[in-house]
Amino acid sequence: MTDNSSILPGQRLRARGADSNRAGRYEATAREAFDDGWDLPEEDRLVATEVRLERPRSALTFNRSPDVPFDRSINPYRGCEHGCIYCFARPSHAFLNLSPGLDFETRLIARPGIAEVLEVELRRPSYKVAPVAIGTNTDPYQPIERDHGLMRQVLQVLAAFRHPVWITTRGTTIERDIDLISGMAAEGLASVSISVTTLDEGLARKMEPRAPAPKRRLQMIRRLAEAGVPVRVQVSPLIPALTDHELEAVMEAGRDAGARAANTIPLRLPMEVSGLFRNWLAATVPDRAERVMGRVRELHGGRDYDPEFGKRMRGEGPWADLIHLRAAVARKRLGLEEGLPALRTDLFAPPPTSGDQLSLF
Repeated sequence: MTDNSSILPGQRLRARGADSNRAGRYEATAREAFDDGWDLPEEDRLVATEVRLERPRSALTFNRSPDVPFDRSINPYRGCEHGCIYCFARPSHAFLNLSPGLDFETRLIARPGIAEVLEVELRRPSYKVAPVAIGTNTDPYQPIERDHGLMRQVLQVLAAFRHPVWITTRGTTIERDIDLISGMAAEGLASVSISVTTLDEGLARKMEPRAPAPKRRLQMIRRLAEAGVPVRVQVSPLIPALTDHELEAVMEAGRDAGARAANTIPLRLPMEVSGLFRNWLAATVPDRAERVMGRVRELHGGRDYDPEFGKRMRGEGPWADLIHLRAAVARKRLGLEEGLPALRTDLFAPPPTSGDQLSLF
């Protein structure tokens, strides 16, 4: 049974992942819609996307997680209009006093000026270069990038500094930036991962309501690969008893489109995502809801999610081992690698600024 008691009367949802807008975990109060007894018609209004602006004080975010192959990232946006119901980044909206549910995909934050802040950070004498990841939290090429262009500004700075970057996305606007990305890739400074969760367009539309269709994402892989950009197809998240049967087919479709590598990460349901996803299962695939969650709990030690390092992104037990064995066998058969070639860091050099003394050598 879905939990939409936090959706106000008259609010109409179209192409949204969440049907709940419950307050985040840090809020002292919760909002719940109820019948006030007045027999008056409510004005039917579509829930629209709202974008607020934030002046960033920093551009680079550092982490020490042993589960990821990078220690720094950039997030031009907070929240994501793609509305993927399973998105592990949803709980981050609670830090903004917003709901990880509907707010996460409708009340977005753009960070104009982030490219200028990034340039200042890269020019610091103490800065030590290493590949930066973009798109590991929310998608830098979500629909609002077409209006704000923050990702392109960030890429222009990285290209000027010859700084390595790894991009993860499912947004088609990345094709606008092929000129920048392919130029960096030619020097070993850029690679891209494209997320393809399923080849079933009907299921994708329900799970990822404002993300490009699977065929369109494969087309993105093809266009990037044709431009000389190393591309990995990322079959993530892999949802047991719902999309896991497609693992090999998605990897093969990615290979045929030009991907050089492929990997997969089982479904993760941290904090508020668990309830949102269970509600979605009950409303969308009620006949499989219990089976899906049963398999998820097998992967996470009997819980909806295990946040322990080493387990949270791989899972544990026979099902986790089988998923990763299947992926390894498929990669070998298809001639794919698990990861893309390491990016170069030796070319990093801050470009001269006005007034700098030119080198004689």
